[in-house]
Amino acid sequence: QVQLVESGGGLVQPGGSLRLSCVGSGSYSFIYTMAWYRQAPGKQRDLVARIFSTGGTKYADSVKGLFTISRENAENTVHLQSNNLKPEDTSGYYCNVFIYPLNYWGQGTQVTVSP
Repeated sequence: QVQLVESGGGLVQPGGSLRLSCVGSGSYSFIYTMAWYRQAPGKQRDLVARIFSTGGTKYADSVKGLFTISRENAENTVHLQSNNLKPEDTSGYYCNVFIYPLNYWGQGTQVTVSP
C-alpha cells in the first residue's frame, strides 16, 4: 500500500504564494511520475503539473511560469511552488503518484485565494 499526505494549503491573498508538499510512504519499488491535480466543487479534477522520474515536467497552460513542481526522490516527496495566486486558483489540490501499474491519490489540501 501507498499513502500520500499533502500539506501547505491555506488562505492567501491574491498575488501571494504557497508551497504545497506531498510525502509518500509505504512499500513500493519505483515512482514513475508525481503530479498535482486540482478540483473545485462541481468541477472535474484537472492536472496542474506533473514531474517524471527523468526530471521532465508538464504544466497546465494556466499555471505555466507561475507554478513550479519539484521532487525529492530520496524523500519520496513532491512540491508545488505556487506564485502570484489568483482567486481562480482556489481549489482542492491533490497529490498523485504513478507506481506501475496503479495511480495513488492523497486526501487533498485546500487552497483559498481571497482578499
